Amino acid sequence: MKVVIVGGVAGGATAAARIRRLDENAKITVFEKSGYVSYANCGLPYYIGGAITDPEELTLQTPESFKRRFQIDVRVRHEVTSVDTKKKTVKVKNLSTGEEFEESYDKLILSPGAKPVKPAMTGVDTDRVFTLRTVEDTLRIHKFIAENDVKSAVIAGGGYIGLEMAENLTEKGISVTIVQRPNQVMAPLDYDMACQLHGLLRKKGITLKFGSSVTGFEEKDGLILTTLKDDEPLKSDLVILAIGVTPDTALAKDAGLALGIKGSITVNERMETSAPDVYAVGDAVQVKNFVTGEDALISLAGPANKQGRIAADNICGLKSSYDGSQGSSVIKIFDMTAATTGINEKTAKQLGIDYDKVVLFPLSHAGYYPGALAMSMKVIYEKKTLRLLGAQIVGYEGVDKRSDVIATAIRLGAKAGDLKNLDLAYAPPYSSAKDPVNMAGFMIENLHQERVKQFHWHDIDSLPQDDSAVLLDVRTPFEYNRGHEPGFINIQVDELRERLDEVERGKPVYVMCHSGLRSYIACRILAQHGFDCYNFSGGYGFLQSIRKEQQAAANVYPCGIEK
Repeated sequence: MKVVIVGGVAGGATAAARIRRLDENAKITVFEKSGYVSYANCGLPYYIGGAITDPEELTLQTPESFKRRFQIDVRVRHEVTSVDTKKKTVKVKNLSTGEEFEESYDKLILSPGAKPVKPAMTGVDTDRVFTLRTVEDTLRIHKFIAENDVKSAVIAGGGYIGLEMAENLTEKGISVTIVQRPNQVMAPLDYDMACQLHGLLRKKGITLKFGSSVTGFEEKDGLILTTLKDDEPLKSDLVILAIGVTPDTALAKDAGLALGIKGSITVNERMETSAPDVYAVGDAVQVKNFVTGEDALISLAGPANKQGRIAADNICGLKSSYDGSQGSSVIKIFDMTAATTGINEKTAKQLGIDYDKVVLFPLSHAGYYPGALAMSMKVIYEKKTLRLLGAQIVGYEGVDKRSDVIATAIRLGAKAGDLKNLDLAYAPPYSSAKDPVNMAGFMIENLHQERVKQFHWHDIDSLPQDDSAVLLDVRTPFEYNRGHEPGFINIQVDELRERLDEVERGKPVYVMCHSGLRSYIACRILAQHGFDCYNFSGGYGFLQSIRKEQQAAANVYPCGIEK
């Protein structure tokens, strides 16, 4: 059997190694357009920032190591220019010599990945405008910074690459402005959760300029001018374009393969394309969202690796299937971590799912053990069925652990209420006896069994201010006097039983504290004394972080960058 693989990195390289482990006699050839067959895409920004100092550490495998260990013929700087699915051949161009030749195959795997979006706008190809996809891109940016007195940078886009580049450039003493049209970074997060990242980024001196559309670039006086729609241009030493990626599927389109979202390659659960004996894996393929069942594009290394393995299994006669991606991801932003799995509120609303959510702020480990830090945690679930839909967590320690636990629960079909029963490891330096994931389960159970009702930050402005409801803040007088919401009276929770006569009966009671815990206790007291009460999800502290960000968003002048 002769297998040709177009593209290496995560999907293609994984498939090649798996095929060899399953079939010692297969002839395997990998054609990779870049100069590197297997490298750590996710590590590229950290070489630019200096956390990774040796560029060779970015290379996971070389053509020589593949040949030595797996007897796989890897040819870098070889571009496959066309595929003939009827003749079962590919045309290849050696980019180093210009030589062109034809290669036959019995099985073909396409792993072309995704390419950075590069809009057709003025000046996008100037020497000071960069994208980041390959090792060559990384080396180019690294060299430019080393050889020029770079003091400022504009990053177009606030996704994973944009945020990682913002961190790494800032760590090198470069002043950074992030410019984008949406009003938040990191689209998998909901706005309220992203606000915490905004606060950190601003604290680190990064300017966030939301609601701005880049219209072009112009080199002027040794700088790059980023022009904006309906706004003054920004001057900087370099620009990083990080506004997203699109499937790199021109080859598949020319070969007549069936295409899906944004020109992605459609595949079945076996990773087979519409052409016989042609498979496709990685960022270029359309998959199913595991949570919703909808067609989706999910460009992450984990799914690409799994898909490469599954394609290899099926090529070698094993029955293996891919049942979708749920978008589990994690990102380090300075000393903070943000993790997501499943879908967010925006997606649930768009799909018309009748969902609910809990927001909590547990500590990373037992509070009495030194160093405990709070994390912000949101779990989304379907109201009627308690089907887990997704989770978002932002914090410092233990974020990835809790996100992965919930991701596993989603994958195995656990209900939201089942989170309370998970038997998770506990010791004071690592967790609490009631782990944050357990706590989310307890809260969901209370809501589902109607032991408590809740309202959210986006409901605050619509609360009645006409004496038709009681607005109650149960924090201490000291906390209350430092700042409180208009119309809220103060009775601290520890005095509530003795002061129930101060809460007018026959009216709904909306209860607030700092994080939602004391207000929940107050709601339980009130409910058992005949009051109709609602707990404020997230608490006053959560609300203030959102309002602080909304106010800061109005001050969008670059920090250290000439306007």
